[in-house]
Amino acid sequence: MSRVLRIEGGVPLKGEVRVHPAKNAALPILAASLLTAEPVTLWEVPRLRDVEVMLELLAHLGTEYAWEGRTLHLQTREIRRTDAPYELVGQMRASFIVWGALLARVGEGSLSMPGGCAFGPRPVDQHIKALKALGAEVWEEGGTFYARRTRPLSGRVVFDLPTVGGTEQAMLAAALGGEATLVGAAMEPEVVDLGRFLALLGAEVEGLGSPFLHIRGRKALGGGVYRIIPDRIEAGTFLLAAAATRGEVVLTGVEPGHLDALLDKLAQAGHRIEVGRDTLRFRSAFRPEPFNVEAREYPGFPTDLQPPVTAYLATVEGTSLVSDRVYPDRFTHVGELARMGAELHLRDRVLMVHGKRLHGAQVRALDIRAGGALVIAALAAEGVTELEGVYFLERGYEDLEARLQALGARVLSEAVAVAAD
Repeated sequence: MSRVLRIEGGVPLKGEVRVHPAKNAALPILAASLLTAEPVTLWEVPRLRDVEVMLELLAHLGTEYAWEGRTLHLQTREIRRTDAPYELVGQMRASFIVWGALLARVGEGSLSMPGGCAFGPRPVDQHIKALKALGAEVWEEGGTFYARRTRPLSGRVVFDLPTVGGTEQAMLAAALGGEATLVGAAMEPEVVDLGRFLALLGAEVEGLGSPFLHIRGRKALGGGVYRIIPDRIEAGTFLLAAAATRGEVVLTGVEPGHLDALLDKLAQAGHRIEVGRDTLRFRSAFRPEPFNVEAREYPGFPTDLQPPVTAYLATVEGTSLVSDRVYPDRFTHVGELARMGAELHLRDRVLMVHGKRLHGAQVRALDIRAGGALVIAALAAEGVTELEGVYFLERGYEDLEARLQALGARVLSEAVAVAAD
């Protein structure tokens, strides 16, 4: 059996919703727990499929963990395995960064090529470049990457382009006994959160939030208790859903400063936004204006919000242009939105969006953020949408059905039989 979401659209979202901690911050912090033999406690960890996959991988490597409500306790007294098997790494790209932690802790590690969402090429060349620059020996055989070191990983890494995963990989590799200077590092809030966690364990991290990072590791790291930052992508998805349905919502437990690029665009469209210390109060404009978006590295507009904002713009009268500098081919949602009546034209990696009234249809999510986009479109559309590919939503949005229902959305999940091949 599989699940589909049935969404009856046309109902403005209204109410209050609390933003959960960030999946994209939790995953590298989980990988970083491999660096210490001491206990680590993480508060309010998102209960998502991607987190469960990472925990399965950590358990394979030697981590003991236990849930206490939404609090997660971890301890890796010793690394028992240094291989990360394909059946786990193949499910999620973020699992690839355990490589740096294994190298730092025990001097070797092997991983299969990472998997996850397939919306365009996402090479690992910057990961390999970083580890080599820090002194690791790296090679590939039959789709598996191997690395080993004979000394603490230290050196200077100059990235060819900002890369979140590559930056995190280098940070983990140097945090235990090494020392690294990273030039052209990613500045995303999730990278900053990882740096703060490493500092909690005892590493020295300078330059967080800038393209220049310096990590000075310790021979042994300690444990500690840490709270992960709010999920800016989840927050943005709720804001765009409220905007698409012309609703009013209050987000709590949010970090408004992480959403500057989106909030600026929504204000430009005419929506009203009141910003508190950890709250956002959103009231939709009656007839919002269109705007253009180019997704790019932080602090620019997030690539993970490019599909959701496309869905929103498909409901706004007028013409908007959407492009993505980070992943120029990230448009798996376009064909599915077209099933709902969206008028979209893709040419030379620029998407022209002519906003109009959408209608319900049978659609399928092909990756996590495309799923978020289709939910937004379905909430705004006339009639009923049946959304398949719920698995992807479960990877990135915790308890989405109930939380949308609490905002007044008409959303139900149904089990359906899967036809045999």
